[in-house]
Amino acid sequence: MTRRTALLLTALVVALAAGTGPARAAGYRYWSFWERAGGTWTYATQGPATARPADGAVQGFRFAVSEDSADASRPRGEAGFAAICAGTPARAGSKRVALVIDFGTASDAPAGGTPPAARTACARVSPDATAAEALAAVAEPLRYDTNALLCAIAGYPRTGCGEQVPAAPEGAAAPEAADGTAGDGAGDPAGGGPSLGVVAGIAAVAALGAAVGWQARRRRHD
Repeated sequence: MTRRTALLLTALVVALAAGTGPARAAGYRYWSFWERAGGTWTYATQGPATARPADGAVQGFRFAVSEDSADASRPRGEAGFAAICAGTPARAGSKRVALVIDFGTASDAPAGGTPPAARTACARVSPDATAAEALAAVAEPLRYDTNALLCAIAGYPRTGCGEQVPAAPEGAAAPEAADGTAGDGAGDPAGGGPSLGVVAGIAAVAALGAAVGWQARRRRHD
């Protein structure tokens, strides 16, 4: 085997290994719901349709791609209740809820979508109003699916609702820049053995090696 051929084989093996790393876990594109206390965002334990914030509460909504609540992106911005509701004085028979609405980044957006700028709003609602009612007071139109999952705030995104974002190989940009963790090893993401790409790559290397060996033998007999 010539030095040039050996280098070619090495380069092919390296390229195949680089292109078939472990898969990232798939994520989901959706609006997450948050509560803030003491300047810290916490993933809400209730949905906005059942949560009933008190007067002076700060709640947030963030559109992003994440695998689950553990890696969900928090709303951005430092404004608290005093700043958000500074122009909305207290009034008997109502409560004020500060809302932070973060439409996410371009990498979070569905294909063809452009996220609006993040914004804050102070909702004045009845004392027993839910977070969903506070949101509807300042950010219509809202869109829900048949299971009451919040799909769009202020009309964004125009379509889709909690759709899955496909996984991507480690080191490659995931479709729509999904936020996810590495998969369960090289090859098939389901753990069922090497992927078709790996098998094809191994076959290509073997075929090239056989061709080189045949050429070497032929030169020795000539």
